[in-house]
Amino acid sequence: MTLFKSILNTIPRPYLIKISYLVRPFLNLYYKGNTYEDPIDGKTFRKLLPYGYGKQRENALSPSTLSLERHRLLWLYLKNETDFFIKPKKVLHIAPEQCFINRFKKLKNLDYITADLHSPIVDVKANILNLPFKDNQFDVVLCNHVLEHIEDDKKAMQELYRVLKPGGFGVFQVPQDLNLEKTYEDFSITSPEERSKHFGQYDHVRIYGKDYFDRLRQVGFTVNEIDYTKKLPNDMVKRYCLTKNEILPVCIK
Repeated sequence: MTLFKSILNTIPRPYLIKISYLVRPFLNLYYKGNTYEDPIDGKTFRKLLPYGYGKQRENALSPSTLSLERHRLLWLYLKNETDFFIKPKKVLHIAPEQCFINRFKKLKNLDYITADLHSPIVDVKANILNLPFKDNQFDVVLCNHVLEHIEDDKKAMQELYRVLKPGGFGVFQVPQDLNLEKTYEDFSITSPEERSKHFGQYDHVRIYGKDYFDRLRQVGFTVNEIDYTKKLPNDMVKRYCLTKNEILPVCIK
């Protein structure tokens, strides 16, 4: 196990968030180059950091924003395909990622609220199974790589649906194996070691399959399965270190 992988698997996530703010400037300088680019801040690097709780992915983690492939893909989609950065919107961001939170807070068009049960950087401490917000309150809800941690994911999806305004949209990315027709979950598996073995990470409770989109539809969402890398040139996909064929679940109420 590499040092980086060992850190991911032994230090609790709230502490990792705090530590990352200290080491990021050094990583940014050390990896400086011109082979790869982080579209979120436009900085370029000779390589990116590896990342993964199980099998590590090369050139995954940006030294500057600490974005992963999925974050860079979402950023490009929001910037190029929506009015997220332009028109007034009330936004709820569950478990906000470091690469986004400060940038979104600075956008004058957004009324931006962050929420999570454990994160040290959010506005509101909240359980996704019982969100402390009114019905139909938000134009946009972002909740990425959260549902795989929640046993009662249907209840969590219902809460995301409840607080979203009619006509609003949400993006709810999850780890997904598109070779699986059905989601693999077994709640009798509880130890971190066994969860890592079965679900790829010590605190995951499932691996979503192709039926993930139907789970979202069952609570009321209209789901657009967007393979955004198909709209981007191959050289851009490579330069931004995106994962080809990753599906963005864009959910409309």
